[in-house]
Amino acid sequence: MKLYLASLISAAVALLIGYNVPWTVTPIIVGLTYAIAALGVSVMMRAGQVSFGHAMYACVSAYTVAFIARAWPETDAITLIIAGVIVAFLFSVVIGLFIVRYRGIFFGMLNLALSMVLFALLGKLYHITGGTDGLRIARPTILGMELERQTFEMTLLGITLAIALFIAWWVQRYFRSGSGEALSAIKTNETRLEYLGFSAYYVMWKGYLFSAVICGFSGALLALIQGLVTPELGLWLRSSEYVFIALLGGSVHAAGAFVGAAGFETVKLLSSAYFPDLWQFALGLTLIITIFLVPSGIVGQFIKRKQTQS
Repeated sequence: MKLYLASLISAAVALLIGYNVPWTVTPIIVGLTYAIAALGVSVMMRAGQVSFGHAMYACVSAYTVAFIARAWPETDAITLIIAGVIVAFLFSVVIGLFIVRYRGIFFGMLNLALSMVLFALLGKLYHITGGTDGLRIARPTILGMELERQTFEMTLLGITLAIALFIAWWVQRYFRSGSGEALSAIKTNETRLEYLGFSAYYVMWKGYLFSAVICGFSGALLALIQGLVTPELGLWLRSSEYVFIALLGGSVHAAGAFVGAAGFETVKLLSSAYFPDLWQFALGLTLIITIFLVPSGIVGQFIKRKQTQS
């Protein structure tokens, strides 16, 4: 209950900061999209599987937004977000059919390989995707309203916060559901899960689709705030950042992704400002410290300590 209250307070604080300090709106939205994508990765981590290619679903969603916005400029932002998520879902349905057969390093590397294939295609098909230059997106209407840049960004911030809170609630509800518990059982004892009458393949497939849909929301929102989509959205480095955030915050609770995103952005910004040549070293050191001292992540450690005290 305290975490939910903290989430609502954090959302209100983010809105106040964005309203009073307009230049922070874009960084806040970008950080939230990272947190949302990390939530998608966290779903797979519950099954003990780490994907280094989930950025491809954010990328597919972002390019869907760009293609539709360029083909039909009058399309509303809400419609663009929904369309991006649907295409990411359909993309994951096909890929998930064979990806979820694998576990461990094979699962992670196959996702990575497919994301790199997508990255290469987006870079080579210049006449369709714009190549490495990407595609620009004109500012769309929101609920039929044409807004100036500052108003558009503030409205998009509100939409992003609402979506982030909804997805966090959705993910946490999934974790506590029968499907979520079955997904966790894949990590602990997949054979026993099969003996209980569950199909590990089907449980894994549903979890995979769910994680892809979450990443689809991230990509669509990122495309709208940036107004530009490039192949780098699907690069393996982006997927690695999502994994970093999920590990830092912890996959025990949905709040972990948002805490991890805040920590990731803080370390990245401070190290870039004060140690521009060592910011990657700072991120790596942060991850090493997290793995050794708080292997369950910041939120995971908080929950574990609370359970110990009670």
